[in-house]
Amino acid sequence: MSIEISNLTKIYGDQKAVDSISFTVGKGEIVGFLGPNGAGKSTTMKIITGYLGQDGGEAIVCGLSVRQQPLETKKKIGYLPEANPLYPDMYVREYLDFIADVHTVTDKKARIEAVISLVGLTVESNKKLGQLSKGYKQRVGLAAALIHDPEVLILDEPTSGLDPNQIIEIRDVIKKLGKDKTVLFSSHILQEVEALCDRVVIINRGRLVADSQLSQLRQENSRTGRIRVAFKESSPPAHAAGPAQDSASGQAAASARPASNALTPESGQPSQPAQTSPGMQNPESAQLSQIPGVTGITRLSPNEWELQTQEPDAVKKLLLTLALQNNWNIVSLQSENQSLEEIFRNLTNNPLSPTAQAN
Repeated sequence: MSIEISNLTKIYGDQKAVDSISFTVGKGEIVGFLGPNGAGKSTTMKIITGYLGQDGGEAIVCGLSVRQQPLETKKKIGYLPEANPLYPDMYVREYLDFIADVHTVTDKKARIEAVISLVGLTVESNKKLGQLSKGYKQRVGLAAALIHDPEVLILDEPTSGLDPNQIIEIRDVIKKLGKDKTVLFSSHILQEVEALCDRVVIINRGRLVADSQLSQLRQENSRTGRIRVAFKESSPPAHAAGPAQDSASGQAAASARPASNALTPESGQPSQPAQTSPGMQNPESAQLSQIPGVTGITRLSPNEWELQTQEPDAVKKLLLTLALQNNWNIVSLQSENQSLEEIFRNLTNNPLSPTAQAN
């Protein structure tokens, strides 16, 4: 593993800014490091990079202890801190030359030009740092972090201050770097994390509350699944024009009920009809609510519905069966997962998650 964090602890007075957290990051991984303000993200990153000492636990980078071999680990790390420190009176190339000297980079000139091109600094490369916009200052910081071609990148809010086009460009750079480097980055822009990462580590109040793949995180934290279904007609045909149609509708609902055995709770109790939104007591909503496993329905538009269920796959199959039996023309049928933002709020609004309690 390129980064190994074990029971890391940092205490300020009576407050544990970092409280016995543990996680690892392997080579070729881009991991999002998330948490609300004051959660301990920046403190953890400063400890990993050797800028701050820990009060307990261990931080290991590329097999080296940060506490015992600080200079050797710094050679392997490229670090962009949240407060990007720059010398405003220095020119872009002058500053990068200075950083290259610190790292004893060979063939400085070629390397400087390479990182300037990589982060998109070419058009501003002849300016003083104090003349640059915040976005371009971030690019200079990223270039400085890359100048010595490190194995590990620690990026604290790397897209802060960038416009949408610049964010996409820096995102592409990070993706490219992540193919053969280890990248741990924090961000408050959760869409960035979803676009860049397959895995996230979330801390809250100094404690680890989640460490998993995004797909697994959504599965673990989903409470009720949601299915959106859209029909070509304004609503599912009620077949209410005469007794024959009502009978056909009733038979369709009845034919679906035997499948409820697979969907009922383990207690064996029969499924209860779904609760519908106010003002939706009509034949159409009644037909949808009778699908076993549906716990609630909401009409989003004249031809689109949202079904709440704990068994989305089974309910979709039954819905397709009813559509065939009733000649409903389904134009769209999809499950909706919780967004990372929803999961983040659920995990960080709670005092302690089960994961944190276990630590």
